Amino acid sequence: MPQPLCPCCSGKTFAKCCRPFLDGQPAPTAEALMRSRYCAYQQNNTDYLLATTHPGQQAQVKQQGMYRHDSDWCRLEITTTEAGSATDQHGLVEFRAWYRDCEGLEKVHHEHSAFAKVDGRWYFVFAGIPLTNTATVGRNDPCPCNSGKKYKKCCG
Repeated sequence: MPQPLCPCCSGKTFAKCCRPFLDGQPAPTAEALMRSRYCAYQQNNTDYLLATTHPGQQAQVKQQGMYRHDSDWCRLEITTTEAGSATDQHGLVEFRAWYRDCEGLEKVHHEHSAFAKVDGRWYFVFAGIPLTNTATVGRNDPCPCNSGKKYKKCCG
């Protein structure tokens, strides 16, 4: 029985492409992380999307509920990559992702995404969201997401 192809449009099977990353294996490159995040969007896997967002942005992203969506993702095209190899610390991936909106209309999302490696793992970096050093946030400190709650009761 043939294995299903990966939704990220790599031409590989899902088992040999993005599934290992969605199951917890670190992505070796920025592009591999981008592809696995596309699959996570397609599967509405918000836990993976949050976990692969830069740790210094996770609290704000979680607070803002940025990964809720009602789109039907159709296909992905990686246009260009700049750096982002296994030996790099930063990378850029330009892509187009086609989706159907809630009215069934097909649209395209075009983005230049930034990625950074932290402690040997690749993470997506949101443009326009400042990085917070959560290592210096105490459990009883105000949450960096500005919710007004203590860190331990919010994003900690």
